[in-house]
Amino acid sequence: MKDIFKIGKYKFKSRLIVGTGKYKDFNETAKAVKASGADMVTVAVRRVNVTNKNEPLLMDYINPKKIRYLPNTAGCFNSTDALRVLRLARDSGGWNLVKLEVLGDEETLYPNMKETLECTKILVKEKFDVMVYCSDDPIACKQLEELGAVAVMPLGSLIGSGNGIPNKNNIKLIKQRSKVPVIVDAGIGCASDAVIAMELGCDGVLVNTAIAKAKKPILMAEAMKVAVESGRKSFLSGMMLKSNTAKNSTTHKRKIK
Repeated sequence: MKDIFKIGKYKFKSRLIVGTGKYKDFNETAKAVKASGADMVTVAVRRVNVTNKNEPLLMDYINPKKIRYLPNTAGCFNSTDALRVLRLARDSGGWNLVKLEVLGDEETLYPNMKETLECTKILVKEKFDVMVYCSDDPIACKQLEELGAVAVMPLGSLIGSGNGIPNKNNIKLIKQRSKVPVIVDAGIGCASDAVIAMELGCDGVLVNTAIAKAKKPILMAEAMKVAVESGRKSFLSGMMLKSNTAKNSTTHKRKIK
């Protein structure tokens, strides 16, 4: 049975979303995306060239007709800038499925949830399909869902930190309460982090720095692909319950004479 990944009206084969920043060049970016098996990539509209034909274009390396572009608002610290960027993305490329992130400060890149909630409300009214980078706060995630977000994307840990998911209980609680896809965004540092995210029940994982800054990015992209698939299968299998005592692997009972 096919395990289709649905976000709003959109369908994807891969549950791994990869970023397009921090690579040494577009050629390496394209190779990593191919190795990852991802069919959606995030594009920082303010940082990645998708419109200036006088410079190398990302679209010359990653075909937007085969890989869905997910424009994001990386680097935006207020609603005004974030709205401007996403409106530009829709006007220039026709991209309606977008990723919103409104950052709180430059040191932590933690989301400003007040601005994020306000911006989500406006974008939904303008008929955008909004995926939202947010804190790992179950209440805030539910509020975003109620505002009409098509997916919530709580951070695992700080962007680019590689610290994985220290607060697993919150991520699990968010998933249990959500009716929209939950995608761990930020903090994934290695393949085992991606497995954990998927075993917690998350619908997908977004990875950028862990792949782009690995010594062998293409190999890490392959590792993330397998990790997400493995974690998903592990979750769907119905994992055994944990126990504080040993459990004999056989039903044979030792006879005492």
